[in-house]
Amino acid sequence: MSEATRSPGRSRSRGEPKTPKSCHERALGLLAVRPRSRRELEQRLTAAGFEADEVADVLGRLERVGLVDDADFARRLAEQQFVHKRAGRRAVTSALMAKGVAPELIETVLAAAPDDEESRAEDLARSKALRMGSLDPVKAFNRLCGLLMRRGYAPDVARRAARHALEVEAED
Repeated sequence: MSEATRSPGRSRSRGEPKTPKSCHERALGLLAVRPRSRRELEQRLTAAGFEADEVADVLGRLERVGLVDDADFARRLAEQQFVHKRAGRRAVTSALMAKGVAPELIETVLAAAPDDEESRAEDLARSKALRMGSLDPVKAFNRLCGLLMRRGYAPDVARRAARHALEVEAED
């Protein structure tokens, strides 16, 4: 509500800030919460009502000083997904795409990533299999395969890892 339309005795509404933040301040605030891709910031700032030209200018300045760096962002996110979540390549690709990282950059990051998909899947399967000891072997195998596929592993990788973790013979 502008000053012209507000009645003299009325106070400011709760959602309306006393002094609205600039586009630059809003971008810095978003980056203070967590690292973000250029596309993420662009979407958030445009949704907040800032003009596209102003957003592009602010993001350009932030890139020049190194606060917005999609290559570094993509590498860190991929590493976090691979190491801490023990995710497969498909899940990492999806996470990067969801954050607005360019497809060429995703390919570059995945090409530089270690190719230990099988061992990551087996590590994850072994850690989860410990909790499935009381289940029927078929049910445990199906649950473990489902978990691995949801984490982004290919079905054949998921099945092999589940077999190894549960010490199940192949039923092909």
